[in-house]
Amino acid sequence: MKLLMVCLGNICRSPLAEGIMQHLADEQGLTWQVDSAGTGSWHVGEGPDRRSVRAARNHGIDISNQVCRQFRRKDFSDFDQIFVMDKYNLSDVLTMAPDEEAAAKVKLLLGNREVPDPYYDDSQFEPVFQTVEQGCREIIKELLKF
Repeated sequence: MKLLMVCLGNICRSPLAEGIMQHLADEQGLTWQVDSAGTGSWHVGEGPDRRSVRAARNHGIDISNQVCRQFRRKDFSDFDQIFVMDKYNLSDVLTMAPDEEAAAKVKLLLGNREVPDPYYDDSQFEPVFQTVEQGCREIIKELLKF
C-alpha cells in the first residue's frame, strides 16, 4: 500500500501525517510506503517545520530527514490513496485529477473534518499531532478491513 499525505506547504501537517502513518504501519508489520507533499511550492527542498519535528520527536518519531516537495499529477498513478488535510487541499488536488478513478483516491484524512493548520500558533502542534495520529489509526483500521 502506498499512501500520500498532502497539506499546503508540506512543512507542518503532512510531514507529521507521513511520519505518524509510517510509524504506525511499521509497528503493525505492514509493508506500506508513506510520503507527503504540499499543494504549494514555497518550501520545496526544505525540511519540515522545527515545531513539527519536535512534536513528532516527543512521541518517538523522527521526521527530520523528510524533504518537502510539491504535489504532482504523477502522484495519482504512484499512490493507492491520497489523504489531504483540509478542504482547500482537497479542492486543489481534485482539480489536478486526470479522471474519476484518480479522483476517487483522494480523501480528507479525518473523513469529513479538517486538520487545523498549526503554523501560526506554536501551541497547536501537539493537538494537531494527536488529531493526525487518531486519523491515521482510523485509516489503518479501515484499510485493513479489505
